[in-house]
Amino acid sequence: MNNITDLVQSQVIASVKKEDDLEKAIHSKSNIAFILTGDLITTKNYIDQLKQAGKITFVHIDFIEGLSNTKSAIQYIAKKWNPTGIITTKSNLIKYANEENLMTIQRLFLIDWNALKKGIDIAHSCKPDAIEVLPGLMSSIIDELTRMTYLPIIAGGLISNEEEILSGLKAGALAVSSGNPNLWNLDL
Repeated sequence: MNNITDLVQSQVIASVKKEDDLEKAIHSKSNIAFILTGDLITTKNYIDQLKQAGKITFVHIDFIEGLSNTKSAIQYIAKKWNPTGIITTKSNLIKYANEENLMTIQRLFLIDWNALKKGIDIAHSCKPDAIEVLPGLMSSIIDELTRMTYLPIIAGGLISNEEEILSGLKAGALAVSSGNPNLWNLDL
């Protein structure tokens, strides 16, 4: 399996939060799409459409309606939906997905230094391929994180313009995920 840093061509990741934005992601310059919408019926179709357009797909399983937080749910995703990987806040699901040879991104919400330290410890324990940190508007924290972990950092959350993307990248993030379709075509 590839290393996640080898997959990133565009450093802006299309974070698809509603079905209406799927077409925009398909036609964007972003080569990676995070799917944060759908249910047991629609998600496979979203993955297939994005893959057909040449996009690398990650499903944020915490946002997919009807999924349970079980090993069998991860096995189903791996065998029936076949995305490149998953995103989740739950470390046990990262471990299950690793067993199924899915790439994994551990999402961390950084509300204070305690959450940052605990999040890094958990990530090192469950061994995701990358960490997505939210909110992404914190260059000094991203810089600190890159010193605390060997895992690639993806910044996301509250990103609304190119300047914020460039700030996160300059601080050391591998890429920046954004739910704003207007940012998915930047040449970064």
